[in-house]
Amino acid sequence: MKLWSDSFKDGEAIPGEFAFCVADPANHVAMSANRNPHLAWSDVPAATRSLAIIVHDPDVPSRGDDVNQEGKTVPVDLPRVDFYHWTLIDLPTDLRNIAAGSFANGITPRGKSGPAISDSPIANARHGINDYTGWFAQDKDMSGNYFGYDGPCPPWNDAIAHRYVFTVYALDIEHVAVDGNFTGPDVLAAISGHVLAEASLTGWYSLNPAVAATPTGKV
Repeated sequence: MKLWSDSFKDGEAIPGEFAFCVADPANHVAMSANRNPHLAWSDVPAATRSLAIIVHDPDVPSRGDDVNQEGKTVPVDLPRVDFYHWTLIDLPTDLRNIAAGSFANGITPRGKSGPAISDSPIANARHGINDYTGWFAQDKDMSGNYFGYDGPCPPWNDAIAHRYVFTVYALDIEHVAVDGNFTGPDVLAAISGHVLAEASLTGWYSLNPAVAATPTGKV
């Protein structure tokens, strides 16, 4: 399989319109357009019965002690963990692209609804919750179940840029065996042994003005 995006190139920076936050000189960060990027794929195996998309950031700090703290920096050598930004399942086999902004266009305080997708451009597709659900759990204005896509917002004081890995899976099952408030890891467990093919692309993002958006310095 092959996967690409008209919104950003593999290995380069993700534009701010597809992020949850953008850098702000006065307040470190500001809310952004939070649109899902365009994705397209080809070479889907003939035996495919459904498709799934998972987006995750493998560079999230494993401890939050220094995250977004004035006068501190999240160190390079801190162990990192996964943060899931989008889980979309039960996509039809003839689908070959997702338009930019078709599943997320703006920030929804307390999260978009799910797992069924209201006004979905694709019938019967389902969204899982993303990890902003846990991130905002103690925030009285933002707490809720965050279904669907919500884009990058890495710590503004992180010493590294973050990777955002977009993966499309071709599956030999018509429906993924998960229900309710399912997560990215839930889906990965459920599709184990059912993946006929997969393809990924990676975008980079940083909110730290002292850190290049990508390892090559490209913005």
